[in-house]
Amino acid sequence: MRILLVEDDASLAAVLRSGFGEQGHELVHAATAAEGRERAVLGRYDVIILDVMLPGGSGFDLCRELRARDIGTPVLMLTARDSVDDRVAGLDAGADDYLPKPFAFRELLARVRALARRPPTPLPQHLRVADLEIELTSRRVSRGGRAIELTAKEFALLECFVQHRGAVVDRATITAHVWDENHDPFTNVLEVLVRRLRRKIDDDFEPKLIQTLRGAGYRFGD
Repeated sequence: MRILLVEDDASLAAVLRSGFGEQGHELVHAATAAEGRERAVLGRYDVIILDVMLPGGSGFDLCRELRARDIGTPVLMLTARDSVDDRVAGLDAGADDYLPKPFAFRELLARVRALARRPPTPLPQHLRVADLEIELTSRRVSRGGRAIELTAKEFALLECFVQHRGAVVDRATITAHVWDENHDPFTNVLEVLVRRLRRKIDDDFEPKLIQTLRGAGYRFGD
């Protein structure tokens, strides 16, 4: 798993990084609300562990903002406060679970594993991004009322982009969605596929929906 921890307690962050590392997981640490927001938007994680009290903002507000950006990564709120009102506030903000401090690492690990196992929220069958319309069941795509024919791989790439709309999606995530495990990730076939999709859904339209972020991946959205 790849986990984002947004927590201003450096000593706790070090302990959790060591603990998750021993279990074979990667933990990325952000110490402020602003840093957590940036990492959550630009990165790809299986679970976000989010403290309530943060420098520069509230964990509740940050969780609410991530959900407003359609970032559906499971969120576990981690806080020293354990009142019913706080738990309700966290869940209302879009959190999936809530664990008060102090806690046993084994319990945190078990909760994170459980969140990571949850299936992703299914996409609605009809999607609209700007004037691009997508019917997932029939695989029909149109933009500005003009029908667009896509190959199976082009549609799979578009579906991957839509699933991660507004967030940066890296090569590994795209490759896992579009190809099988025998695909060679070091070829330029992904770049070729992106160019083909961009030519069909972007070249003759505004706004441009597919953005290339050099060294990071791609972002899709208006």
